[in-house]
Amino acid sequence: MNPLNSISNFHRLALSAVLFSATVALGQTPADPAPAKPSSEQATPQPAPQTAQPTAPQDEAQPFVFKARANLVNLVFTVTDKEGHFRKDLKRENFGLLDNGRPPLQVLGFTQQTDLPLRIGIMLDTSSSVRTRFKFEQDSALDFFLELLKPRDRAFVEGFDVQIALTQDYTGNVDLLNQGIRKLRPGGGTALYDSLYNTCKTQMETLQATAEFPDVRKVIILVSDGEDDYSRSDKSDAIKECQRAETSVYAISTDTSPTRGRGGETLKAIADATGGQVFYPVKLEDMAVFFKNIEEELRSQYSLEYRPAEFKADGSFRSIYLQSTIRGFHVRARTGYFAPKAGQ
Repeated sequence: MNPLNSISNFHRLALSAVLFSATVALGQTPADPAPAKPSSEQATPQPAPQTAQPTAPQDEAQPFVFKARANLVNLVFTVTDKEGHFRKDLKRENFGLLDNGRPPLQVLGFTQQTDLPLRIGIMLDTSSSVRTRFKFEQDSALDFFLELLKPRDRAFVEGFDVQIALTQDYTGNVDLLNQGIRKLRPGGGTALYDSLYNTCKTQMETLQATAEFPDVRKVIILVSDGEDDYSRSDKSDAIKECQRAETSVYAISTDTSPTRGRGGETLKAIADATGGQVFYPVKLEDMAVFFKNIEEELRSQYSLEYRPAEFKADGSFRSIYLQSTIRGFHVRARTGYFAPKAGQ
């Protein structure tokens, strides 16, 4: 059990005070952090290679690249109240934060209702099990793009069964995204873990900062029943790569049965670990509602930038524990990230 989960209310309030006092020092030069104890790198086995050839970008814009600065963390998170409504009016002193078990060295920024540009990918399960509802999934995905994308946002479209089919690379052109969605055809088995691993590695982890877009939010919308019968990697490999790529996964289950089953639990584990959310439909029409819910959440978030204490660029995993000090408020954020290796 994670010891952070047992932190008392008193300590939670203390964490909030630490976070607030750190923000007062905005713009000041922090002291050099004490050296951290070395930790071994978590090895991740390589999954099956991506076999399908993606379509080259059809948009005139160049790839939109982003990479985390070595000793800075940009944490995007969502807050809901007891009724599940998004709260967009909180202050920085309403939160407490631990990075790898320690308060941050310095908080550099706190933004409400963040409007950071999105780099978003839709991954549609095209295995044979979704054949009867695939057309509705395509229509819902298109409506999502039409409602969500702003001028600075870019998105890509991908289908997966035992292979990945990238039918449209990053673009802000909704017509091109629609064409990419319509090119997808269902059929075959399911390599969910391999597909998610490879997508985060090739489409998200490779993004680097530019002068125009120094910070972006990276999001994957995963539409699947959560089952996997073909991957060489496993669920933990896929989750680690999402965390390494600093990508949140929002999962929409395509299983409308009364019980969630193993697939439903898989989708929940992936979403929880990456700061996303999972949605379980009761009927097919719920899918369009869920896309709308995700759209609302992505426009109702906070952004917190900080320098972690005792940071070491050794490629190790660092846990994140963030919460609100207001009783009944729930914070949804990724559970950690991988520090870059020295020289990266």
